[in-house]
Amino acid sequence: MTGLVIVGHGTRSAAGVDQFAALVERVRRRGDVADVEGGFIELSRPPLTDAVGALVTRGHRKLVALPLVLTGAGHGKGDIPAAMAREQERHPGLTYRYGRPLGPHPLLHTALEERIDAALAGADRAGTALAGADRAGTWVALIGRGSTDPDANAEVAKVARLLWEGRGYAGVEPGFISLAQPSVPEVLDRLRRLGARRIVVAPYFLFAGVLPDRIVAQSAEFAAAHPDLDVRVAEVIGDCDALADLVLERHAEALGGDIRMNCDTCAYRVLMPGFADKVGRPQRPHDHPDDPVGHHNHHHGHDHHHDHGSVAVVGGGPGPDDLITVRGKALLDAADVVVVDRLAPQGLLAELRPDVLVIDAAKVPRGPSMAQDAINEALVSHARAGRRVVRLKGGDPYVFGRGHEEVQACAAAGVPVTVVPGVSSALAAPTLAGVPVTHRGVAHDVTVVSGHLPPGHPDSLVDWAALARARGTVVLLMAVDTIAKIAAVLVEHGRAPETPVLAVQDAGLPGQRSVPARLDEIGAVAAREGIGPPAVFVLGPVVALAATGPSA
Repeated sequence: MTGLVIVGHGTRSAAGVDQFAALVERVRRRGDVADVEGGFIELSRPPLTDAVGALVTRGHRKLVALPLVLTGAGHGKGDIPAAMAREQERHPGLTYRYGRPLGPHPLLHTALEERIDAALAGADRAGTALAGADRAGTWVALIGRGSTDPDANAEVAKVARLLWEGRGYAGVEPGFISLAQPSVPEVLDRLRRLGARRIVVAPYFLFAGVLPDRIVAQSAEFAAAHPDLDVRVAEVIGDCDALADLVLERHAEALGGDIRMNCDTCAYRVLMPGFADKVGRPQRPHDHPDDPVGHHNHHHGHDHHHDHGSVAVVGGGPGPDDLITVRGKALLDAADVVVVDRLAPQGLLAELRPDVLVIDAAKVPRGPSMAQDAINEALVSHARAGRRVVRLKGGDPYVFGRGHEEVQACAAAGVPVTVVPGVSSALAAPTLAGVPVTHRGVAHDVTVVSGHLPPGHPDSLVDWAALARARGTVVLLMAVDTIAKIAAVLVEHGRAPETPVLAVQDAGLPGQRSVPARLDEIGAVAAREGIGPPAVFVLGPVVALAATGPSA
């Protein structure tokens, strides 16, 4: 005898929990499956372990585990199977067949069509047939959850196309409420620019929750800013016969062995551009707050976690908000905790959700600083509490950013950690000042040096004499206080006194300025001109090319 366990992600929304329970009861009442239970992997009761335990207690040793998810993202591909593996450890001899995600499927498309038409008709025409003109003048914004899995996002785009084909709407555009682009406001603005005057926002969600509520709020905000538009929001799919039919269809597939998973574009199996870190990533089960065997119970203030208890060390670039990488911005948007450096792009902090904890880890020259051990401890402790932590640094975390020290601390603590490269100021500052650090026939090498310790310091690892003999470009970071001593040693060991040097302060920011000088004069010039951190010094024949480059 095979039991069915319907597995949901979980939500802080009481309405969403009730809709899930109602669906489980609807499937149970159908009588097509001998025994049915439902449980969540996090956030809500009952936990999955209680649902599986109830079926095992009633004699089931074989189950069908059906993920109640719309797309094949992290929950369906990793979190639920990992949780089921833990149930097998708890119940020796337990086996299960795993169903595939629910969508895309015509039953769901029909349900979406009904929700859209109900919103389009309005309360005064509910239940009446819509004229073709009603749909022909209506654009639909189909809004999915959003994922760091490109395959899952592509499925939402596929549903948008299938929803448009043959149904007579003016158009259907996909978008996302978290973790992916385009956002709700971006989709609505795109439709407005295409000439839309009536838009129905259709949440591609099974049940109520924090994210569907956010879709409603963002749609209302956009509508208030554009009073010439008629913007309406449809209901979520919800507990209904169509959803129960699909659950039973997926159950039959699992029993019959006809489980046609899409692995061709799965980022956990196939190298997808920009997602190399996902290939082969180990999956770990959630620690559920209500699970008596959970080791570090945690709780979340929102609904879109994918990998729990992790740290991402992100390079924010040289300063401007728009020079962070796409990957870094996506992780920042999904973060629960952001530990931020003084030189990280500060404007990005204003775009964080109100519930995000921001920890100031500034290291101010000759001023207050957060000790590295304290930073490491903050990263580890918050990750162990089940939060997604982003360590936001200026430039690139592996270029004099102590990024690998933090990676080592996380790895030693058993915390999953990833690194996202950033645009280093060592290259960005000269570029923004019009200086190419290499140029054909001028410089074939570039050396990036920390000027934090002056020549002659017992802890310095720099061979200043060898550096003086080099003919290429030298870029000095953290050298505001030591530039005079560095220049003197370079000249002493053979670098030409007339070598051009450019000091670039606040690169990429509105206050950026460039101050040129000779090598033998740069110390005095920098002091006279009040050059202060953050500043980069670039020296070598390439500096002479700045006059023919872009203006600062």
